[in-house]
Amino acid sequence: MNSDNAARIVKRNNVKVVGDGSRVAMMAHGFGCDQTMWRFLMPLLEQEFRLVLFDYTGCGQSDPNCYDRDKYHTLHGYAQDLIDVCDALSLESVVLFGHSVSSTIGIIAASQRPEMFAEMVLICPSPCFLNYPPDYHGGFEKADLEELLNLMDKNHVGWANYLAPLVIGENNPEEMTVMLADSFCSTDPMFLKPFAKATFFSDHRADLAACGVPCLILQSGHDSLANQGIGEYMAEHLPVASLNVIDASGHCLHMTHPQQVMAAFRQFSRVL
Repeated sequence: MNSDNAARIVKRNNVKVVGDGSRVAMMAHGFGCDQTMWRFLMPLLEQEFRLVLFDYTGCGQSDPNCYDRDKYHTLHGYAQDLIDVCDALSLESVVLFGHSVSSTIGIIAASQRPEMFAEMVLICPSPCFLNYPPDYHGGFEKADLEELLNLMDKNHVGWANYLAPLVIGENNPEEMTVMLADSFCSTDPMFLKPFAKATFFSDHRADLAACGVPCLILQSGHDSLANQGIGEYMAEHLPVASLNVIDASGHCLHMTHPQQVMAAFRQFSRVL
């Protein structure tokens, strides 16, 4: 990639590089979030890794002028963002930390460019949030998710204040619920709703088998968005995977339990 294109992508996705470790870790945020959500895990990583942080186009401090509704209609558009950032910085053998939908985005990217990734840490992942009984229980009926998106249209702030505590989970710091609600509220619904549709109505179970990168699945013991059975499903269908269920509540282990995330990652890396 030439320097002009690389600079354009760095600006488009608000790319930041911190730390001076010998290995590279890429931090891919979840739906309705941005790179600041990694602030609790970063201090545990930056001595060992060079950390690459970015915002998907339409999120955080990315360049809104680069948003293409057709491109970001599916998760493949977000996977291209991830690949573009790696190419702009000439990255290979990256350790990807992907939260929630970014786990699926990372799996899509790895199936296209496996040489880019050495390991993947999938935090509270789900390849499909919809129920397809009797074989798969993603946790939600389509009508329930449609109702949630309708609330986003009618009352964006009310939607954010309803969803944020559900995502953060019980018995976790209130400041994190506020932080997440503020992130939901600050994202333009013009960008947020297509991302929501791509996240919650897609089915990427078939992509799991194409990902040959070793994956650590970190599941929360009490997660309203991604139940433990989803982690078990992914561990069974990913070619190289290990499941670690952390005794915690909520869907944001990188925020609420960063020490446990780091300990599980270190153990996983040692085995590899």
